[in-house]
Amino acid sequence: MSLIQNNGRLLKQNFASGLVVFLVALPLCLGIALASGAPPLSGIVSGIVGGIVIGWLSTSHISVSGPAAGLAAIVLSAISELGSFELFLCAGLIAGVIQLLLGLIKAGSITNYIPFAVIEGMLAGIGVIIIIKELPYALGSDKLLSVVSDPIIHVHLGSLIVAFTALLIVIGWDFIPQLRKIKILPSALIAVIVGILINECFIYFNSPLAIPTSQLVQLPVPENLEQAERLIRFPDFSGFSNQIVWVTGITIAIVASIETLLSIEAADRLDKHRRITDTNRELRTQGIGNVIASLLGGLPMTSVIVRSSANANAGATHKISAIFHGLLLLICVLSIPNLLNKIPLASLAAILIIIGYKLTKPSIYLHFWQKGIYQFIPFVATMIAVVFLDLLKGVGIGLIISILFILHGNMKRSYYLSREELADADNIVLELGEEVSFLNKAALKKTLKNIQPNSKITINAERAIYIASDILELLEDFTNVYAQENNIQVKLKGFKYDYEHQDGIEHTHVRVEHRSRI
Repeated sequence: MSLIQNNGRLLKQNFASGLVVFLVALPLCLGIALASGAPPLSGIVSGIVGGIVIGWLSTSHISVSGPAAGLAAIVLSAISELGSFELFLCAGLIAGVIQLLLGLIKAGSITNYIPFAVIEGMLAGIGVIIIIKELPYALGSDKLLSVVSDPIIHVHLGSLIVAFTALLIVIGWDFIPQLRKIKILPSALIAVIVGILINECFIYFNSPLAIPTSQLVQLPVPENLEQAERLIRFPDFSGFSNQIVWVTGITIAIVASIETLLSIEAADRLDKHRRITDTNRELRTQGIGNVIASLLGGLPMTSVIVRSSANANAGATHKISAIFHGLLLLICVLSIPNLLNKIPLASLAAILIIIGYKLTKPSIYLHFWQKGIYQFIPFVATMIAVVFLDLLKGVGIGLIISILFILHGNMKRSYYLSREELADADNIVLELGEEVSFLNKAALKKTLKNIQPNSKITINAERAIYIASDILELLEDFTNVYAQENNIQVKLKGFKYDYEHQDGIEHTHVRVEHRSRI
């Protein structure tokens, strides 16, 4: 009985979040398809496969997959060059098979080497991008530039009213305890329903505030079976003999895999239970999903952080939420496309702006500022690069800066003692860490140089797994030459003939014992 109750509670909790993700995913699937130069339905097909198939096979409980904006430029260029969407679908099949192979050779661990500051910077950058991209729709304009340069002409008051109402509903839902307890009715759904009702009132009274069709969700609505059949595309398998198809497939596989792994890492951070996704299985799952989507005429897809963020913020606790979102896409597209086409984009934009704000809210910046410059700069650099370049370049820049900081940290004075600090030392113990590389040479050399004549020093290498030859030569010269000339007694402890290099943190620690004072 308790098992049934638990399953019922699980379904109830995650249906609401699945509904929110469905509302967010619907316009994104259509928009990405249009931006990719692909048939509108191809984005919906990917959303359905991403929800049902990948949602079922994935071990991530928060991540949601679907067509990715990061692949739009690649897809648009490939379709234009190939001259046929059906030929392009072969590239999607190739990408899926390559992802499956990458999962089998366990290439999914690459994101384990990306610092949290970079992941959080990526999320913050995506939050800024969401706000920037959705703001025009909230104001009733198609382009942000036109809104900024000529707000009086291009801001549509009806869209603005709908967006503002949606913002009030979503924000107010979090502050009113009685409403917050109604999980089956998520604030996003109420915002969308109210937005439809407001615009229908505008239309009924023939008001100039009525939102134009271009600012509503636009799903293809076939009038007969022949039109419905024409909406679905299938691969032209002759594309496998085309070199461009293969190059495109390999490119998509690499970019989609990296974006998926980054999104999975970020989704695990958004999971309140902090569950860890099997990234190798995720690559295999994405590969299977992309093969199926391509066979059905869908766009290539990845795990998408925008939908995953919406899922987490809506209270998702299980991957059932992602599966629900896929089922809702399938059911609604087949049954009520006309009703869905009444949804104002301004309502959806308001929901996404709230999601974007939560990803990049000021408290996150303050958190990394308090962690220190070594965390704050990679975080901010990643955020800025993601906004002004793209996701992969932004993460790459953040990773490079983090590595430079790590290198600088290894050369810092964490184990360097000045002449003044060593002057009062009765016995100096220099303990080498597990790994001592050339990065430690500068600080170690300064420390040895500052040891006073007539001192005693013990150099302990018992913990050392790896000592670079540069360090060994430096210690040998110090012991055999400098120490003897300055009457310094040196005791070498725990040194071995061979050292095996292993991955780890390179560091050396110096301990000094001061003379007792009377």
